[in-house]
Amino acid sequence: MNKFAGLFIVISSFMTAQQQMSLRDCEEAFQKNNLQLLAEQYNINIADADILQAKIWELPQLSGQINAYNPEDRKVFDAGHAKGAQVTQLIYMGGKKKNEIAFAKSNKELAQLQFAQLLVDLKSQLRSTYFELYYEKLKLDNTNKQLGYMNDLLAAYKIQSAKGNVSLKDEVRLQSIVIQLNNDKVGINKNILEFEQTLKLLTGTTEDIEPQLSDSEAKEIFAAQPFGDEAELQKKALENNADYQYNLKLIDNSKLYAQWQKSLNVPDLNLGAGWDQNGGTFKNEVNLMVGIPLPLWKSNKGNVDKANFAIQQNQKNAEFQKLNLQTKVQSAYKIWKTQYDQLSQVKSTDLNNMELVYNGMLNNFRKGNISLIEFTDFMDSYRETALQIYDMKNGIMQSAEQLNQLVQTKIFY
Repeated sequence: MNKFAGLFIVISSFMTAQQQMSLRDCEEAFQKNNLQLLAEQYNINIADADILQAKIWELPQLSGQINAYNPEDRKVFDAGHAKGAQVTQLIYMGGKKKNEIAFAKSNKELAQLQFAQLLVDLKSQLRSTYFELYYEKLKLDNTNKQLGYMNDLLAAYKIQSAKGNVSLKDEVRLQSIVIQLNNDKVGINKNILEFEQTLKLLTGTTEDIEPQLSDSEAKEIFAAQPFGDEAELQKKALENNADYQYNLKLIDNSKLYAQWQKSLNVPDLNLGAGWDQNGGTFKNEVNLMVGIPLPLWKSNKGNVDKANFAIQQNQKNAEFQKLNLQTKVQSAYKIWKTQYDQLSQVKSTDLNNMELVYNGMLNNFRKGNISLIEFTDFMDSYRETALQIYDMKNGIMQSAEQLNQLVQTKIFY
């Protein structure tokens, strides 16, 4: 009884180690738990702090003096007869504070666009990995189905070969197919482990994720078409792509920075008031104090030149990013179209016929109606074709997701 209980616990723990999740479930977990997103969010908070800092003025400065030595009365620290105090405040001129605040606000907009782009990139990686895992699991199921039959067949042939009823050559022929299937299985399992690890990192879960996608849902995704032609997709990409919008915003940001640097050439005003007990023309004298640097040269000219060059640099970078985005959308659309048209040529009836032929070959071989050579040739061809069909379907998912990532609006699903 204890053995059965222990076995039940082991099986239960293995079953609970996997969690069935739909794509929407994964996306919700990603939004809540992804550590990269949570860390990137702090850059926006940092930008808010920079805005706050830009609004703060310099503190007023209080200074004072007392007599250190009175030569007439020969007194040290004669504070009773000679002391004074001054208060000064730096007054920013030329719109420095206004320009600094505008630049800080622009930096926050850049941080928000960076966050938006990271969100898109990680979400696209999540969706791509989800479909990768889904099709690898289907490939594994199909491979295991073939392996189950071929292992039984090989075991039977080994017995008959030992008795001399079948040739060793026939046994080796079957063994080669089993080796190929096992090799496929090793590669598939390796891919599954990598995709499961990626999904764990993206969703913040510790359990392996079992994709929950029905056949009908998969067919709906395949039937979906982009909302427009290639030109429309490029237009939407230029409007929505956060990475491209970041480069455009960077031009405005560099212009604001240049304006701020120019304003730093304007001298600031030091304004204050002072009181002197006996050191001035009058007793208890109160004076207005004004100080301003002499603008004999532009003290910030180098930084202004650097800022102007940065504007030109960012303009060129934006032009490059525009061309880069347009060519990527064009390429991604053509890849999707080619893969879609290729799979469209494989009708559902063809896939059903392939399964019918597969089952028919198994039955006919059991009955002795076909030779071992015919059977093994078919099995090898079926093995390769089955894997290729799954790869074709996954390829459409991946190219569609790449278009979603570039255009950054829901164009497929």
